Formats: sequence, structure tokens, C-alpha cells
Amino acid sequence: MLMPKRTKFRKQQRGRMNGAACRGNEIEFGTYALQALEPVWMTSRQIEAARRAMTRYIRRGGKIYIRVFPDKPVTQRAAETRMGSGKGAPEYWVCVVKPGRILFEIDGVAEEIAREAMRLAAAKLPIKSRFIVKSETAPAEEPTNAPT
Repeated sequence: MLMPKRTKFRKQQRGRMNGAACRGNEIEFGTYALQALEPVWMTSRQIEAARRAMTRYIRRGGKIYIRVFPDKPVTQRAAETRMGSGKGAPEYWVCVVKPGRILFEIDGVAEEIAREAMRLAAAKLPIKSRFIVKSETAPAEEPTNAPT
């Protein structure tokens, strides 16, 4: 499962998940992608389950890009512990996902295969998501030093 090799601090505060994703919301590497529509803490187990589902479906064809990484530690107290005595120990790792964030990308396969692989992956995730295709038409650039 995914987790950081090392971190500066063992424990983090929870933070907030309001607003839309301002980074990581465009397709960069592949042709097809799975985009989150809701905010969530996605665990490393969920990311791994989705990755396995996609990999098994597309078999040896294509390439999968994982665009999220669980870098936030979540702590839990031991069961039946009294109040006080500090924060619990880190138990698992999560990735803070905001609406609009690209979760996975696929390249090198047909659209039907990519769509089905993403559907299987989305079933493993705790949020609503949608399948998107990279638009081939890039905006035409205007010459910078053209006479007006």
C-alpha cells in the first residue's frame, strides 16, 4: 500500500475539505481519467483496491497513472481508553480529495476498455466519480510579437 517513506512530523491535524480542487484537476498523462465529484479522505487501501481492479481488467495493455497519494496520517486511540493521555498513534494514511480532482488516468487502451476499467475502480471508492476523456483540440496560440 502507498505511504510516505518518511515525514517531518508523525501526526497531523484533521483540517478542512471545503472548496474544489484547484490543482490536479486536468488530465496530464493519459487519455482517459476518473474524476472525483465529492470530497473525501481516500485511504491507501481504497486506492490500492481500485488500482488492482483496473489492472486486472486491462491485463497487459495500456498504462495506469495514479494521481493521488496518501500523505496524511490518521491516528486512532486504543479501544476502551479513558479520556486524556494525548493523541493516538498513527493507524493508516489518507489522501485529501476535493471535488474535481483527477484520481486515475489510463492510456494506451480503447475507450470501451478504459470506461469499464474505471467503472470497476469507481465501485471500490467511497465517492461519486465520473469518466472523462482528454480533449484533443488545444486552444490555438496567438503569436506574441505579431503586428496589430
